[in-house]
This record gives sequence, structure tokens and C-alpha cells, in this order.
Amino acid sequence: MGNESVVNSDFFISKLADAKVTFERALDCKHTEFDDLYPYMLEHPQFFWYKRYVAWSELLTIAGLCEELNIAWRQEFSPQQVGYIQQRVMSAKVLDFWFEKNDSKEHAQR
Repeated sequence: MGNESVVNSDFFISKLADAKVTFERALDCKHTEFDDLYPYMLEHPQFFWYKRYVAWSELLTIAGLCEELNIAWRQEFSPQQVGYIQQRVMSAKVLDFWFEKNDSKEHAQR
């Protein structure tokens, strides 16, 4: 017997999609699960920065796991977003340009 393991790629892609939505909601200062964990923090200005950082970390972690497990994850993102994820640093550029068109129908519906 080898060290073979069965990986459910649909599970990881689903988790990646969830993390993407959470990050995008954090960028838009919309409600996420994180708000429920720390409701007393809502009044602190740094809360939104921290919330974005946590969501970004989750997104990077799941994308990294997909990469290690050879699960195709890049098609879930635009080429620009893939570049941001590969750079791993949540810079002002990521915050400002994650949504290629901030007035897009998809962005408005989130």
C-alpha cells in the first residue's frame, strides 16, 4: 500500500468559492461570518481592515492547498486576481482593483 489519498476536488473548489465570496464581501464592508464572531468590534475603525486581512488569509490558505493538491483553482478567478493571489500580499492595489469593474452587475449583486 502506498501513501495514496483520495482528494475531493469539488470540496476544495467549493471552499475556495466560499472564501472568495467572503473576501469580496469584506472588501465591500458587507456582513460576513466574522461579524458574528466579534460583534463588539464593529465600532472600532480597524475592524474592517482586520476583517479583510482574515478573509484574505483564508483565501490564500485554500488556494495554496489547491495548488499543493494539484486542484485546478485558477479558473475561479480573473487573471488579474490570480496574480494577486500568487503575490500573496494584500496591498492597496488588491483592495482597489480586485473587482476589475466596480460597476459590474456581478459586483453590485454581492
